[in-house]
Amino acid sequence: MTALLDPPIQPDATDVTTAADAVKSVKNYLRTHKRKDAVRLVVEDEHRDTLVVPRAAVELLAQVLAHMAAGEGVSVVPSHAELTTQQAADMLNVSRPYLIGLLDRGEIEYRKVGSHRRIKADSLLRYMREDDRMRRAAADELTALSEEMELL
Repeated sequence: MTALLDPPIQPDATDVTTAADAVKSVKNYLRTHKRKDAVRLVVEDEHRDTLVVPRAAVELLAQVLAHMAAGEGVSVVPSHAELTTQQAADMLNVSRPYLIGLLDRGEIEYRKVGSHRRIKADSLLRYMREDDRMRRAAADELTALSEEMELL
């Protein structure tokens, strides 16, 4: 299982600068070339090799570059990967007992392997998206109430 969850790649200052420049180019390409199924990349070296990659891979690359440009570590986790409770807790940045509570309340799908719980990465990501959506909605509601009460 550890091969599916390599440690995040932490960008250094040079990586952050390079990623910030690259993400603009990649996003611009994706915005101006909407109908391509595959993307041809040319490697700028003495061989000038050409690589053909799926458009979805380039879209994922844009996301990775955006995180790196923000100085964030990046990992790629296949959606079918099964996480231990500690790995899932680390991804959520919560304690393992807190995560166990979420599992026991049915907020995140999991399965048992013997006495151990395993959480599919896609289930955890679904929970994270929904939690983010609910947080944004609560923040929007607080902002609206503050404006209504003229507190801002």
